[in-house]
Amino acid sequence: LFQWWRDVSREASLQGLHSSYVLWGLKFGMILFIISEIFFFISFFWAFFHSSLSPNIEIGVMWPPLNIFPFNPFEIPLLNTTILISSGISISWSHHSIINNNFKQAFYALLITIMLGILFSILQMWEYKQAQFSMSDSIFGSTFFMTTGFHGIHVIIGTTFLIVSF
Repeated sequence: LFQWWRDVSREASLQGLHSSYVLWGLKFGMILFIISEIFFFISFFWAFFHSSLSPNIEIGVMWPPLNIFPFNPFEIPLLNTTILISSGISISWSHHSIINNNFKQAFYALLITIMLGILFSILQMWEYKQAQFSMSDSIFGSTFFMTTGFHGIHVIIGTTFLIVSF
């Protein structure tokens, strides 16, 4: 992955522009990647909703299962949601600044986005440490940690991509 980042950066900046065929391949690859990610998240949310909307007898026909104490959604989860929305705004600001040839503003907006991504990851790790349930406790723990962990790894990878672009 690091070699690919190096090659794409080198070809785009030091050796001139990409050919139209390479640009088409990058765009098509990104479209396929986004579609596959959508299906991943659909499957995780499907598992959650299937288990929560119709809990079976093995978990006591209740959601969340007995002795599972979920997070208060108005604490760290709400803060993380605010951070993610803010990072979406700041990366859009950076993108539009690049389009308008305002590279200084794009630099600061990208820096803000990277910092928000790092902050989100730190808060996510802290939330995991505060959890009173584990992945092996029940379907609640499994779907919670699988979905939020998969999302968290996407934020970490996306932040890494932004750092490489920085």
